[in-house]
Amino acid sequence: MAGDRAGFLATLRAVLWSFLGVRKRRGYQEDASSLDPKAVIVAGLIAGLVFVLVLVAVVRVVVSA
Repeated sequence: MAGDRAGFLATLRAVLWSFLGVRKRRGYQEDASSLDPKAVIVAGLIAGLVFVLVLVAVVRVVVSA
């Protein structure tokens, strides 16, 4: 599996796990060998944007209540 690249959903899953900071060494090693760095950057930007938008929505709901 050394030359195989992970799909975007697998990349997004790895990025979301990294947001939580929970990852086993074996999973990290598999990700390091199969993830495309460009896809990781895109998935990270998307996840970060969604996170910020959710925070803004929660703050608006709390402030308006």
